[in-house]
Amino acid sequence: MKLNLKNAIVFFDLETTGVNIVSDRIVEISYLKVMPNGEEKIETRRINPEIPIPIEASAIHGITNEDVKDDPPFRVIAKSLAAQIEGCDLAGYNSNRFDIPLLAEEFLRANVDIDLMKRKFVDVQTIFHKKEQRTLAAAFKFYCNKELEGAHTAEGDAKATYEVLKAQLDKYSDLQNDIPFLADYSSFNNNNVDFKGCVVYNENKQEIINFGKYKGSLVEEILREDPTYYNWIMQGNFPLYTKKVFTNIKLRLAFGNK
Repeated sequence: MKLNLKNAIVFFDLETTGVNIVSDRIVEISYLKVMPNGEEKIETRRINPEIPIPIEASAIHGITNEDVKDDPPFRVIAKSLAAQIEGCDLAGYNSNRFDIPLLAEEFLRANVDIDLMKRKFVDVQTIFHKKEQRTLAAAFKFYCNKELEGAHTAEGDAKATYEVLKAQLDKYSDLQNDIPFLADYSSFNNNNVDFKGCVVYNENKQEIINFGKYKGSLVEEILREDPTYYNWIMQGNFPLYTKKVFTNIKLRLAFGNK
């Protein structure tokens, strides 16, 4: 089934140095851009992570330190990549929990101002798990009746994810061919303010702390009552996007701009 698109959508996959959103880095990104008229364009980029690639990670995706030593770091390609996905919705496999948060971290480290939280996210894994409970290779076999070649390569996984979503739309009559619907269906939490879910919205769209001793408290109230809390967040092992959320709320309080 051809996707019904109002905006272009980018199916993407990352190969990384590991699975820690805060400390790991991208070594390869592949993105398949699908336009509303059906035109498709795919691009794959190798990236020097500027930190060692563990042997365990190389064993999965096959990319070594030697392979990327002459490739540009993310900060060099960040602006051109941001331009490629500007205004696009995003889709991937387990992308809501990993690929999108990690990509957001990389953009923040590169000082590129792109707020991915404003996009629609379609996570094909979530749709698959709600319907069938399998892996990407199994999903590709189940929905497309094909063996997944090039598994654990960014390009192979991105292309397979695109094919699986189209096949899901063909198979399930209750899935609407509509990106906002699919984004809502595959969302793990529509109330998240940050990707990690450290801050969430309450029913009044106020930011609430969602962890630790202040869980359930308004962020604004805690920042007023315990000024040291903000410094603890900034010095802690939190994602940059989470820190950005706290900083934006702190600045809003300081300047009285509700």
